[in-house]
Amino acid sequence: MSQNEKGGGKTSRRGFFGQALTAAGTAIAAPTLLNQTSIAKKVTPNSPGEMTVKLTVNGQLQTLDIEPRVTLLDALRENLGLVGSKKGCDHGQCGACTVLIDGQRVYSCLTLAVMQEDKQIVTIEGLAKGDTLHPVQAAFIEHDGFQCGYCTPGQICASVALLEEVKRGCASVVTADLTRPPQLAELSQQEIKERLSGNLCRCSAYNGIVAAVQQALGQTPPSAVADVIFSEAGESA
Repeated sequence: MSQNEKGGGKTSRRGFFGQALTAAGTAIAAPTLLNQTSIAKKVTPNSPGEMTVKLTVNGQLQTLDIEPRVTLLDALRENLGLVGSKKGCDHGQCGACTVLIDGQRVYSCLTLAVMQEDKQIVTIEGLAKGDTLHPVQAAFIEHDGFQCGYCTPGQICASVALLEEVKRGCASVVTADLTRPPQLAELSQQEIKERLSGNLCRCSAYNGIVAAVQQALGQTPPSAVADVIFSEAGESA
């Protein structure tokens, strides 16, 4: 005769706890089995809210599954691992995230990645050709155009764009004669500073930045002239 029959249909304390433990074990195991089943049956590449975006970055076609709200900066850093473009203010105020899109400088924190399909995106990682630095990169190193280096990728990308803008005859706010835009060899320090005013350097390495741009323009930076003068003076002494 079972315990239930002996007790008039009542469940003993031991029997109650045994049933409870069995039920709890089933409840714990069930979600795990369901999750494993759902994972095995998941065949859609995108999670809810995501879409497939194809971006050409530094000459390579990249396919990303991202939400439409993802900025180009976050896509570059978080999805592609291109962390050279820095997130400074994330509001388009400092220029640390500057990249080149179809040759134009753009704050990547202010544009959506989904808007950049069929465009050529170049980041700081894509400027060098193998082990050969871009002339602007080499000039920044030679003239100490950086200190902490956080803003440097954006400064360099903006400077590369500046060269192309001058070649196209683009004027600036401080251009004296709009009918005759300045040429590379005659671009003044005032012009350079104005054209790079959207890129901030918290270390204030502006003198080195301007000198680097002057060298990339084909000019002789004042610092280089001073070095020659001091060198000649030392030799004559």
